[in-house]
Amino acid sequence: MGAVAAHGEDGKVSQQGADHQLKDLDAGALFVLKSKGSWLHCGYHLTTSIVAPPLLSLPFAFTFLGWAAGVAFLLIGAVVTFYSYNLLSLVLEHHAQKGNRQLRFRDMANQILGPKWGKYFVGPIQFMVCYGAVVACTLLGGQCMKTIYLMSKPDGPMKLYEFIIIFGCLMLILAQIPSFHSLRNINLVSLVLTLAYSACATGGSIHIGTSSKEPKDYSLNGDTQDRLFGIFNAIAIIATTYGNGIIPEIQATVAPPVKGKMFKGLCICYTVLSLTFFSVAISGYWAFGNNSEPLVISNFLADGQTLVPKWFVLMVNIFTILQLSAVAVVYLQPTNEVLENTFSDPKRKEFSARNVIPRAVSRSMSVIIATTIAAMLPFFGDINSLIGAFGFIPLDFVLPVVFFNLTFKPSKRSIVFWLNVTIAVVFSAIGVIAAVAAVRQIGLDAKTYRLFANV
Repeated sequence: MGAVAAHGEDGKVSQQGADHQLKDLDAGALFVLKSKGSWLHCGYHLTTSIVAPPLLSLPFAFTFLGWAAGVAFLLIGAVVTFYSYNLLSLVLEHHAQKGNRQLRFRDMANQILGPKWGKYFVGPIQFMVCYGAVVACTLLGGQCMKTIYLMSKPDGPMKLYEFIIIFGCLMLILAQIPSFHSLRNINLVSLVLTLAYSACATGGSIHIGTSSKEPKDYSLNGDTQDRLFGIFNAIAIIATTYGNGIIPEIQATVAPPVKGKMFKGLCICYTVLSLTFFSVAISGYWAFGNNSEPLVISNFLADGQTLVPKWFVLMVNIFTILQLSAVAVVYLQPTNEVLENTFSDPKRKEFSARNVIPRAVSRSMSVIIATTIAAMLPFFGDINSLIGAFGFIPLDFVLPVVFFNLTFKPSKRSIVFWLNVTIAVVFSAIGVIAAVAAVRQIGLDAKTYRLFANV
């Protein structure tokens, strides 16, 4: 079962009560979602899961929106997600204080919306989002490795799928880290890496923008229909960049009492987010205009030549690869939790042969499948936009406000009630339209798709 008995108001629990809680936990909660972390660790997990290399695609999103709309949607995304994640945290704290601490997103859906919602809607969507993020990180890691390779051997024979496999081998090792809490130090390093490659992306963009004599073009391309669909495609990109999808699982790693700790963690995360998202988006779009690539660091190369020193491009890509590995292993945790729950025995010790062998085999198979998908479908970025529209928007923009209204039942005359209803309705509509836009983009790009393509 996914809920544990709450601690007393003073946060102290007797040893007998603690033992009782451990007996009630399933293997996934007991071994993967250990509640041992501090608010600082929470901040590291949040930052790694939200402030990730997809932020390098923000200048590309601006090409569909222009200056005013681009900055506006970036601000709206920051405000709404910070608000929604705090509401989700308050709902989790409320259930913990009532003696029913929820450790997983699907547990929340079961408790608030009913069992079918958790089993057939929230659970599958969260799995799709998180596993899709693992595939996307593996693909992007392979692309960064290929960039480094081509700098030293422009006509080298190695193909993209080979670099994806190399990155997958790194993930095979990291996937064996036993619990979410065990990632706290890795995610601290990840936070530093985020600041490093974001500063490099910003500095590189400013350097190229100031040294280039070519006029910058910020006009929106295409006819009215293309521009309209482009807007919603950009919204899906921004939503995916702000997306998390694992707030309950991150809060589950916090040691009781949980009250107020998630808010402090979110403050750490959004401080880093503010420093990185806006600097990269604005500097990248300013430097490259509507020629911004889906990853802004791709603009550092033109016609096989680097526009910044080679060592700089090498450094940026190494920072990105290392952080991608941390992001991927964070988004593996919901899958690890399900696998642990399926194959492990909570009555046996965590590192007994009975639990270690199925853990190693199942996690390895999970990584192998994700790596195979990434190698087969190097156009997965288009598919990821669809996943963002179908997954991140419901999980991060819609469900938190719905959960809050159903749990706390604010007065229908209150501002909070109607603000939450407005967010739910508006972002549900945006999610549907963004999904249509993503499907349309897949249709337009389908002619270029080829299995194991060397793109």
